[in-house]
Order: sequence, then structure tokens, then C-alpha cells
Amino acid sequence: MEFKVLASGSKGNCSFVTCGTTSFLIDIGITYHRLLRELDWMGVCLSDVSFLLLTHTHRDHISGLSVLLKHSQFRVYIREEMYPELKDILPLDRIEFYQDEMHLNDITLNLIHTSHDAPGSVGFLFTYLEHSLVYITDTGYLNRKYLKLLKNKEIYYMESNHDEKMLMDGPYPYVLKQRILSDVGHLSNETTSEYLQELVGKDTKYVVLAHLSEHNNTEELAYSTTFNKLKETEYHPVLLVAKQEEASELLEV
Repeated sequence: MEFKVLASGSKGNCSFVTCGTTSFLIDIGITYHRLLRELDWMGVCLSDVSFLLLTHTHRDHISGLSVLLKHSQFRVYIREEMYPELKDILPLDRIEFYQDEMHLNDITLNLIHTSHDAPGSVGFLFTYLEHSLVYITDTGYLNRKYLKLLKNKEIYYMESNHDEKMLMDGPYPYVLKQRILSDVGHLSNETTSEYLQELVGKDTKYVVLAHLSEHNNTEELAYSTTFNKLKETEYHPVLLVAKQEEASELLEV
């Protein structure tokens, strides 16, 4: 399994995953030209992409969809609740609807239903052979019913959106601050670090902190909050912070 974050943040999100002979994208919140550039740097052609998975329909996750559809033939996986938001740009004959557990070639995909102010928002657990990737972004909380399922996986990609003090002391209107802090908003550094402290295990190789706010967080704060929390465990995975304008290194497990 190979995993690379192409972009992460409030201006656009996109990731690339390869499992054996199957390669796919998660979200397309970047331009078509940037996507081609990132794929080219990896030695990948767009024709190598098998499908696209969407986590939800906010613009920073779908802004490049309409152009990408014109230059590709692969299917797009969504939840039915997302379709009203996408019907003007996503033809029915390009759509596949998620099931809570499904098999995509040799990959087992388990949906993680997230809590965000977008219809049908989801995260994912990917399992390929003995390898695993947890992908969770844009959620106000993580339902505890998923913790057992998500424990001790090899790669965690998890939102660490904001520092609560920076948010409350910052320039955002009060209504927007309340939305971010709500159960349908975003995960804070502290909350994410607490989830990860409970989830990481002996098989965990990488933790990638994602979707950092441009105004209410810093890479240093996000990193140090989770680093200090993980120091309290017996496990010490590589900790990385995903960036908006710079793709991550290629992670292999």
C-alpha cells in the first residue's frame, strides 16, 4: 500500500492511494493541472487511476471535479445523500454509491460516517492484504463505536484542524467559531491527539495530521500537541503534518 497527500487544507484537498495494481484518488479539491503535475512527479498517468472517492461535497474537496470528469473515464463513489449537491456536474452514469462495507478489487473499504455540516460525509478504513489506512477528515467528533474497528492500523490520516485558543482569540465571527467548535464542525488539535492516543498500536507506522486551518492553527502546534500525547503511549509512529501547497512524501507499508 502506498499513500501520498497531494494537498490538505481549507483551500483544497486531494490524496492518492495505490494498493497493488489499483490506484485511486480521494477528493479532488485541486485544479486539474496541479493534479497532473503531482501525478507526473510520481510517474503516474491519469489513465492509471481506477476511481475517485469523495468524502463530502464542500468546495475544498470537489472544486476540481467538473474539469476532471471531462478528462477521465473512471467512476466516482459517493453516498446517495451527496447527489443533490453534485447532480449538476456529476452524471448518473459516472456514479457508484457506497455501501458501509464493500470490496474494490482487492481492497476492503469500510465507511466511517462522520459528523460534518455536509450531507452524507464519510471517512474510510482501507484494508489491503495485511495493510491498513484510516482516512478521516472534516468531522466534529468521531463516534466511539468506530474506535475498536480503527485501532492499531498502519497509517492514520486525521484532521487536526484548529487550536481552540487561536480560534477563540482570532478574527472569525462568533457564529463561525461556534460552527467550527460544534459537533458538525472540525476536530481540534487536542481532540485529535486524544483519539490518536487511543487508536495507535504496535503496527502503526505513520500518523499524518491533516486539514490544518490557515488562520487558527500552525504546523508546530498541531505537531507538538499530538507528539506530546503519543509520548504517553508505548508506541512511536512517524508523525507528519500534511500541507496545503506541498505534497507529502510517499508513504509505503
